[in-house]
Formats: sequence, C-alpha cells, structure tokens
Amino acid sequence: MTLPVSDPTAWATAMNNLGMAPLGIAGQPILPDFDPALGMMTGIPPITPMMPGLGIVPPPIPPDMPVVKEIIHCKSCTLFPPNPNLPPPATRERPPGCKTVFVGGLPENGTEQIIVEVFEQCGEIIAIRKSKKNFCHIRFAEEYMVDKALYLSGYRIRLGSSTDKKDTGRLHVDFAQARDDLYEWECKQRMLAREERHRRRMEEERMRPPSPPAVVHYSDHECSIVAEKLKDDSKFSEAVQTLLTWIERGEVNRRSANHFYSMIQSANSHVRRLVNEKATHEKEMEEAKEKFKQALSGILIQFEQIVAVYHSASKQKAWDHFTKAQRKNISVWCKQAEEIRNIHNDELMGIRREEEMEMSDDEMEETTETKETEDSALASQAEALKEENDSLRWQLDAYRNEVELLKQEQGKALREDDPNKEQQLQLLQQALQGMQQHLLKVQEEYKKKEAELDRIKDDKLQVEKLLENLHEKQENCTSRLCAASQESDHPPEKTVIGNPVKSEREALLVGIISTFLHVHPFGASIEYICSYLNRLDNKISTSDVESLMNRLQHTFRQEMTGVGASLEKRWKFCGFEGLKLT
Repeated sequence: MTLPVSDPTAWATAMNNLGMAPLGIAGQPILPDFDPALGMMTGIPPITPMMPGLGIVPPPIPPDMPVVKEIIHCKSCTLFPPNPNLPPPATRERPPGCKTVFVGGLPENGTEQIIVEVFEQCGEIIAIRKSKKNFCHIRFAEEYMVDKALYLSGYRIRLGSSTDKKDTGRLHVDFAQARDDLYEWECKQRMLAREERHRRRMEEERMRPPSPPAVVHYSDHECSIVAEKLKDDSKFSEAVQTLLTWIERGEVNRRSANHFYSMIQSANSHVRRLVNEKATHEKEMEEAKEKFKQALSGILIQFEQIVAVYHSASKQKAWDHFTKAQRKNISVWCKQAEEIRNIHNDELMGIRREEEMEMSDDEMEETTETKETEDSALASQAEALKEENDSLRWQLDAYRNEVELLKQEQGKALREDDPNKEQQLQLLQQALQGMQQHLLKVQEEYKKKEAELDRIKDDKLQVEKLLENLHEKQENCTSRLCAASQESDHPPEKTVIGNPVKSEREALLVGIISTFLHVHPFGASIEYICSYLNRLDNKISTSDVESLMNRLQHTFRQEMTGVGASLEKRWKFCGFEGLKLT
C-alpha cells in the first residue's frame, strides 16, 4: 500500500477494499456505519482479524527503522505530527519508577477535558494537575504508559477547526519527578528485597545440614548403652560425643565415677586401633607412591626407546630415503617426544629429590633426638636395673632365711616322712634357683648397659672435642681473614682481638639484651635481665649471661646505684659510646 497515511479518506477506502473495519491510530472507527460484507473488490471474501496471518495489532517495528508519525484525530482537537527531518525532542533523565509526565505547550483555551481526551489513549490516568501557564502534570497508572505519552512530544495540537493562536500549541512531553512515584518505587524495591532475602533464607535453610540429635541425659541405663557402643568401632564417635557431653555437664560424682572410669578406659582402648589404621594408611600411601614411581620410570623407558627410534631414523643411512614432508614430520615428532621425556624426567628426579630430602631431615632429627634420649634412657635403665637388682637380692636373702629356718625345724622334729615339708622344700629350692638365674640375667644386662653407656659417653666426648676443634679452626680462619683484609685495606694500626661472641646463640642473646637495656636507660639488675630471658628459654643461666656481658665491655657497663642497704649492681647499654671508642 503506497497511499499516504495522513489522508483518512484514502486510508478508509483502502481498508474498505480489503474488507477490514477502517480504524485510526488510536483505534477509533473512521466509518461508524461500515458493513464488512460490502467490499469493493469482488471475488475476495471479507478479511477478519481472526484469519491466520492477520491481526489488528501491527507487527513490532525494528529499532533501526525510523518511525513515521501520523495525524491523530480526536473529538475536540486534531494532532499534527512534527517534521520528520527535525531531531527528536530532548528529554531529561528518567527518574526511578516514573509514572508522571510533564506536558507543556498546551493551547490557552485548552481544558482538562481536552487533555484527558488526548492522553487517555496512552493508558489509565490517575490524576491531572493543570496550571494556568499552559502546562500540566499527568500521572498514569503504570510506567509503560509514560513511554506512550512521550510519543506525542512535538505534535502540534489544534482545537476544532480554529486557526486562532489561543487554540493552537506545540506539545512538549517529558519525564516528571513526583514524590508519589518515588515512594511507590521505593516500596516496590523494598518488597523485592524482602522477597529476595526470604528466598535466600529459604535456600540457606534448605542447604544447611541438619542439626545433630540432642544428647540424652545421664542414667544407669543410658550409661550401659553408651558403654556397649564404645566397644563397637562403628558407633564409637557417637558414643564418645555423648561421653564428652556428660563429663562437661558435670555428671561425674562419687556414685558414677566407676562407670565413667570404665567408659574412659574403653575409649582409651581405641588408641591402638587408630594408630594401626594410621600405619596402614601410611603404608598404602607409600605403596601408591612406589607404584607411581615405577610406572613413571616405565613410561620414561618407553620414551627413551621412541626417541632412540627417531635418532636412528635421522641417520644418513635411512634419512636419504625419506621425502621432505616425511623428514619434517619425523623431526617435529622427535622434538615433541624429547620435550615430553624431559618433563617426565624432571618430575621423576623431583620425586627422588624430595625423598632424599625427607630422608636427610629424618636422619638429622633422629640423630639429634637419639643423642639426647639415649643418654637419658640409658641412665634411667641403669637406675631401674640397680633397683631391680637390689630388690632381687633382698628377696634372695629372705628365701635363704626361710630355707634355713625350715631346715632347723626339720632337724628338731625329725619328721623326714612328712610329704608336705618335702614339697615345700622342693618348691622353695625351685623358686630359689629361678631367682638366682633371674638375678644372674639382670646382672649381665646391667653390665651390658653400663658398657653401652660408657661407650656412648666416650663417643659423646669425641664428638664434643671434634666440635671444639672445628670452632677453633673456624675462629682462626675468620681472624686470619679479618687480619688479611685489614692489612690490604688499611695499615696495621690495631691488633685483631679474638671474637668474644663464640656462637650464634650468644649473638642472639647479645641482641636481645641490648634491646632490653636500650628500653631501660637507667639500667637493670642481672636477675631482672635473666627473668626476662627465661621467658624465652628456660635453659639460660645467670652465670652464662653475666660472663657474656663481662666479655663485651664496649657494649655493656656495670654500675653501682643506691646508698647503704639499697646498694645495687646494674647493667647499662653503652654500645653507642663503645662504637666511637672501637
């Protein structure tokens, strides 16, 4: 259809020819007495909105396609579209929840009835606030109706057929900011937020794990049930939790102490099981590591074989028989295989390196721990063997006395026929022989332990001597290096003095004491300093600290403070002054 849309007569004629009821843009009938059966095109049945493919509502307009505005006819006025070449009218930023529009450029003779007639086509109007200066505010029921009202911005309005200036005007429709709209929008947002919070809460409650069942109160019957559950491995965790809750509630008293002790003893019996389970899991982990390492080494062997195949194919004997494409593929494959082989080889070497590091760490820890524990263990074993030897000796003397008394009674009574006496004597003799043999074994073990203890002490002395020699050699080397550096840099004005700090531990002590005395400018007694150091390490003694401070005369200075009975020795930090002197 190429008919101009602005001509209502031509539009009505075209729609009449198609058998459709002629309607305007607002949906009002152009011809009120239209009969759809009287179509001007014979042979064509009248078109109805219910036919497939057709409808009253036009298809949606693409956003890129320019909109062609048409003339709108109302009962009391006519709206003429603006020039399509002009730019669209400017609008302000849309307020949130906007349902109110500002309408300017109204005719001076325009009434509220005309405004309702024009804008009720956009939707339901809730309120109109008209001003005397040719503008008004219109509030619609929904937000989408505001977009329809903005479509009328730029239209020229004419009341009736009058051309008077007071009966014409150019409409300007824009967004308006109203408190009612903002309040309704905020209420809606709060309602949505409440719904979202409720939805999240319901989701959290659905995803939250169920709370554990309540722990029953203590009674003799429940105690017996829990005691049986503690013996079962599958119900142990539940029973232990119940036992813990009862103890924390204060259910233990004199009457129930024995029951609780038996349950605690049952819980303790699972320690060995747990240790065994841990050992089995560790064993399985080690086996899995070993399998992985073996599989990785097998893969590396196969990679080596593949790389060897590539290298043998690259030799001139076979290389000349391949084409250029085949040679290129073989060289690319060889590079890829070598890269993958190197990656797997690095991974295997890393695993072996980690195992060696773990072994070295374990050995270092074992050597340090065994050196400390062997001495104490051997000393305690020696003391225990001494006590056991003494007790066995006393028991042996007691048995001997009993045997002598029995012999005397037997000689006096002259009753050699009594079988009970003979049995008692035989039993006593057997017990005596057993005690003598046990005593001999204990003495032999005691001698072996003493020999081992002496040997370990000798080894310890040798190690200490070696450590002292190493420290002396290190100090001599450092002094020689310092002397050589001083002779090379400056003329030898001063002689090198031995280092008063002999180890890293003493250097740490000097730093901590210097920081402590720097905070106490009036000095501190040796007991105060040692009490501070004992918080860090209980093995620090007062004599070692005092001897170290006496050696560092340029760093620490001892002064006497007080008078008479309050006389006290205090140490002060003089490192900044000693730095200038040295």
